[in-house]
Amino acid sequence: MKRILSLLAVACGFQAMAQSNINEVLAAGLDDAERFTTDYIAPASEGFMYSLSSGWYNTADAKPLGGFEISIIGNMAGFKNKDDKKTFEMNVADYDNLKFVDGSTSKLVSTSLGDIENVMVYVEDENGLFREDFELPTGLASENINFVPSGFVQASVGLIKGTEIKARFLPKISTDDYEIGMYGVGIQHELTKHLPADKILPIAISAVIGYTHLDGSYDFTNSNIVAGQDQKLEVDVNTWVFQAVVSTKLPIINFYGGLGYITGKSTTDVLGTYVVQSGPFQQTYEDPFSIDKKANGVTANIGTKLKLGFFRLHADYALAEFNTLSVGVNFGFR
Repeated sequence: MKRILSLLAVACGFQAMAQSNINEVLAAGLDDAERFTTDYIAPASEGFMYSLSSGWYNTADAKPLGGFEISIIGNMAGFKNKDDKKTFEMNVADYDNLKFVDGSTSKLVSTSLGDIENVMVYVEDENGLFREDFELPTGLASENINFVPSGFVQASVGLIKGTEIKARFLPKISTDDYEIGMYGVGIQHELTKHLPADKILPIAISAVIGYTHLDGSYDFTNSNIVAGQDQKLEVDVNTWVFQAVVSTKLPIINFYGGLGYITGKSTTDVLGTYVVQSGPFQQTYEDPFSIDKKANGVTANIGTKLKLGFFRLHADYALAEFNTLSVGVNFGFR
């Protein structure tokens, strides 16, 4: 089942971490497989949206006409102390065929971010002639990974009247197994540029809007997980962020902070043909299901930026549903 998370893992720079239980979960029936997978993968999708939404600015002081900055940015959305994101309560009354081996009717199990191990379930046919036991998957925390990362290149260019446009991208990466790419566009407008005392004010105030899109696919037809054809995951993620930003305007070291709102949606499609063998019985599924996850919430961050001529460094920390650390190396003029 961890390969259900593999596209997100690729997007975050990790390898898939274990063999999948998708064969056994599908053996429980399509409804059970979709219900479990939705609860299992949702927190990672949400964390990834918060990670992708960060890093849009490192100052409220908009660049002048022709000013530019190119940045390499890395974000880490943490979940170490978020037990509600690492587990979910699985109640067998909500499932048609999945049951706990120990006879429990309900218990906490791991999400794709969690670390609960050795939870055994089984699938049994109506006549009791066939039974299959298997272990539910754990998540990233079981590998001592307590954050959902993202990374990209971002460029900013100053226009007239305190307006700055931004673009971010991750060049399309393709291998035999996966393909992934990302892009985004944003705009920043400094409100203090319209004040008569702009040149002597010690602070700048701006509004920022940013949109980020990520899409990718992960092909596991040749992984021998389940017999079939054209088996792959396709992930589509879209996020928006709206923020008010304030910063100091000093020559070398500056401080900045922002308050805003994040909203996003991710869609994970499980595509292809899956031939599932359950004892003597065989079931074929075509494009089994699609999982949608939305995320939205208030975010507030504080950070600092060091300017050494053409070279700059910045770091900030955002408080949100997933607290996110953003760091960047920047090269630019003004």
